Amino acid sequence: MTRVVRGADGRMWTLRSQLEWRSPATADDFEHDVSVGNAAAVVLLVLVVALGAILILWTPDDVVVPLWVVLLIVLVMLFFPARWALRRPWSVVAETGDNGEGDPTEKWVGTVRGLFTVRQQVNRVAKSIAIDSVPGIEGPLQPVA
Repeated sequence: MTRVVRGADGRMWTLRSQLEWRSPATADDFEHDVSVGNAAAVVLLVLVVALGAILILWTPDDVVVPLWVVLLIVLVMLFFPARWALRRPWSVVAETGDNGEGDPTEKWVGTVRGLFTVRQQVNRVAKSIAIDSVPGIEGPLQPVA
């Protein structure tokens, strides 16, 4: 999502937000930044699918399962993937100017978690730029030297 905003001082700012598939490493996560891969997640997914298939296949024929029970199970199974997808981290970048080499003269970068939260923060940053000519130090963005 890209947006262009004119600051109160006349400068044009470009606001960009991009979905991050991995959580960005911070200073707090320094000791835990080694990824062991996706093998454990794949094994657990195969195990859950196999146990679910066994449960369905071994159900006696005279057992009647109401539709609401099936829908409830489907909703519970879809809750965590939906929550994972909606709570992904987004990197938000506000930049302005050109130093002649294609690099911005001023750049602010931050991370926001959640699809709906990133929209709210981009709107707040755009409003702050339009009023104060800078993204605002109290928001999620911090200046990059």
